[in-house]
Amino acid sequence: MSDLPPLPFPPLQPARLERTDTGVPYSTAYGDVYHSASGAVGQAQHVFLHGNGLPERWQGEERFVILETGFGLGLNFLATWAAWKDDPRRCQRLHFVSVEKHPFRREDLAELHRTFPEFAPLAAQLQGAWPLLVPGPQRLHFEGGRVTLTLYLGDALSFLPQLRVGANAFYLDGFSPAKNPELWSDYLFRALSRLAAKDATLATWSVAGGVRDGLKAVGFVSEKVPGFGTKRQMLRGRYRGPSLGDPGVSGRRVLVIGAGFAGTSVAERLAARNFAVTLVDQADGPGQGASGNRVGVLRHQPSLDDNRLSRLTRAAFLYTRSHLQQLSREGLPVHWGASGVIHLARDGAHEALQARTVAHQQPPEEYLQYLDREAASARIGWPVDHGGWYFPLGGWGVPPSLCAANLARWEGAITPRYGQRVERLEYAAGAWRALDPDGRTIAECETVVLANAADAKRLAGAHGWLPLSPARGQATLIPEGQTPPLDMVVCGQGYITPAYEGLRVCGASFLAGDEDEALRLTEQRDNLDKLQTILPGFAPHLTPAQLAGRVGFRPISLDRMPMLGPLPENGPPPANARLVTLPRRPGLWLASGFGARGFVLSALAGEFLASRLAGDPWPLERELGEALDPGRFQLHQQRHPMPEDVDKE
Repeated sequence: MSDLPPLPFPPLQPARLERTDTGVPYSTAYGDVYHSASGAVGQAQHVFLHGNGLPERWQGEERFVILETGFGLGLNFLATWAAWKDDPRRCQRLHFVSVEKHPFRREDLAELHRTFPEFAPLAAQLQGAWPLLVPGPQRLHFEGGRVTLTLYLGDALSFLPQLRVGANAFYLDGFSPAKNPELWSDYLFRALSRLAAKDATLATWSVAGGVRDGLKAVGFVSEKVPGFGTKRQMLRGRYRGPSLGDPGVSGRRVLVIGAGFAGTSVAERLAARNFAVTLVDQADGPGQGASGNRVGVLRHQPSLDDNRLSRLTRAAFLYTRSHLQQLSREGLPVHWGASGVIHLARDGAHEALQARTVAHQQPPEEYLQYLDREAASARIGWPVDHGGWYFPLGGWGVPPSLCAANLARWEGAITPRYGQRVERLEYAAGAWRALDPDGRTIAECETVVLANAADAKRLAGAHGWLPLSPARGQATLIPEGQTPPLDMVVCGQGYITPAYEGLRVCGASFLAGDEDEALRLTEQRDNLDKLQTILPGFAPHLTPAQLAGRVGFRPISLDRMPMLGPLPENGPPPANARLVTLPRRPGLWLASGFGARGFVLSALAGEFLASRLAGDPWPLERELGEALDPGRFQLHQQRHPMPEDVDKE
């Protein structure tokens, strides 16, 4: 029996490019075609768009959400996108959420799309943004963010219950019930009913009796109507059951306190949704606190069992990389490099674990590789004692430049106010007021996001239950000329980066609860000792006292997961409360606890929080989203009370 732990989501098995004798894309695994032989575009338009009353139903709406049960070639998405572009009365924002167990590789998708020249410009954009084939959600933005595709790569039976979506329309487009019965099961229909917005519609080419009965049992009223091509009939329906849709916050004014990773990312994602954002920070510009570090490292955090942190950093790494690429394409002043990252093992046992992790999860080589000692030495250009993980798409970035680029992207929609300290918050008549030390009003908004690192606990008055604290981190700056060449990030028990503006960054200390701002010689020595451990003999003649450094304070949580979500009331929660029943403080949200992973986590954190504030589909599965909820600590304290002298300030 294998001693390998089960994975939450197994490695993906990409679809094979196959066709019938008449050229229709075909799946040998399911013994079925991907679309009607009468024409894929006609089927998409007749069955799924017109069957859901589109484009008429989205006209004049702020947002419209479509959920599809099988992405396949992406033709339904392309047809929907094209119809949206051609509609002068289109909704402001279109969300298309789809699940696919066997996604095509990018090159195969491009080959399949050549058959549909009417979609060529849109198909080229989809192919250019096509995600890495790793399990989990990946969110792609088009049309300046007005069209969003969220792909869940993996088994629909695993992911559909994990979605947080208020779907206005459903495209039921799996392989036929006879070939793929799991995708038409009662279990799946119950999941769809939980995801339906009020008066949601559905359409499918299948009129099988089991499909009609299963939909009826969960609240969908359906009828047979004329089908497409050789299909005499199709099914369309409307949801009449209870809806649990998320309306988002009331009001369009948001005050974000803090202009670091968290605050600028939240502000950027809210501005993309037409919120009016006021950003306040006591520093004289963005990225001056922990987000002011000279260089940050961009990579995810694998684990043998693919735990929550691993899945979160995977989604965040891919989203952040896409975000950086888009900022660069727009000419915004973000400085970063896709240099690749190697994380070297600390000893032989750790190296064996790294190798087992890669073998167990079978990731694409461009996402993660295991390199033995010889291969790692060759890749780095320096002899090392152990092999380790290689992240080909990893890299480095300059945190303050990312913060500045986030704000510059939506100039005019974000009003920054620097050099102002928020002393306290007051809530009255449905709005929050931020007051300075003299009691003057800095800003007044319906919603406040506390993104001011560990100081958020003070403004929230949550000292008694919120385990949010600063962790001191000191990095050492090494002149490029004092080391051999190195053009990639190397990590292990420490890290060292490629040179930026003539300096490499080496580090770093991580001391929870230590708030001393002074540069320490002992930590300079410790950082150089870490460098010696990962790259023996790389820079033996450096003098710690002659090197510059920087001290920052990262906000950390008790479980090392970020805190993203609405803050609960500070009083004791009701007996047997759950996250969904916790009383919340109206309009008060938290974005903090990124620890040493701010550069990796911030873009997706901003998208997640903005999605919740806007009532959009979540970009993460429900389990992960709930693992980020600040209320988790209040529930934990209820079940495991802290001693009275702990965490008092």
